[in-house]
Amino acid sequence: MAGEGDLQLLGGLVSPFTLRVRMALHVKGVSYEYLEQDLWDKSELLLASNPVHKKVPVLIHAGKPICESVAIVQYVDEVWASAPSLLPADPYDRAVTRFCAAYVDDELFPAWLAILRAATEEERAQKLAATLAVLAPMEEAFSACSAFSSGGDSIGYFDLALGCQLFWLDALREMFDVMVIDDGRTPPLAAWTERFLETEAAKMVKPPMSSMLEYAGQLRENRIFATLNTWLLQIATPKIVFTELPSSSSAP
Repeated sequence: MAGEGDLQLLGGLVSPFTLRVRMALHVKGVSYEYLEQDLWDKSELLLASNPVHKKVPVLIHAGKPICESVAIVQYVDEVWASAPSLLPADPYDRAVTRFCAAYVDDELFPAWLAILRAATEEERAQKLAATLAVLAPMEEAFSACSAFSSGGDSIGYFDLALGCQLFWLDALREMFDVMVIDDGRTPPLAAWTERFLETEAAKMVKPPMSSMLEYAGQLRENRIFATLNTWLLQIATPKIVFTELPSSSSAP
């Protein structure tokens, strides 16, 4: 097991992808030093550790940085292989699990983020409908799930992929009275959500609601400011109109 001197995690309190890595480390029983990062004023350590995307999370193991939560979780699962595996043993099942996790990141994350960024109630309702459509294919998978996607009582790779985003779905409910997962529309998924949030890993990393609401407010403010800036540039920048010049053959 790595000690805190060997392993550092650069993360953000409200970052769902940081929460994913923290829960994975907890499930694997790995100790580490956590270094909270200011997501609005990025540290030199973060910029040096992830010069490509300049984002959290970054896991630094023996001085070597590993970036992106998907890569980090797989790295943790492979390096600390003696602990319960996060991925199934069967190659096909592993591939399916990775596909499902990628679906969550590629489809669900931008879908609910669009709810947060919606400027009007009408737009928010449209984004909610789109998010529910993304969730629909996942209902069948969870209907056959007695506990967790690992098939046992321990959370696995796909559970982490989806579970790290549940806290923000709860924040959407708090902010806009929007229910993405509920007993009426998504009963199997709602039952899994309740089980997941009761795990020690989820309870350990759950961000304070006040911190999520504060960060969400800054996100929305920055988006509105950026939109306003774009609009001001459009109306303030003089438009140059190029007229067609006469050809040399028609010149006097």
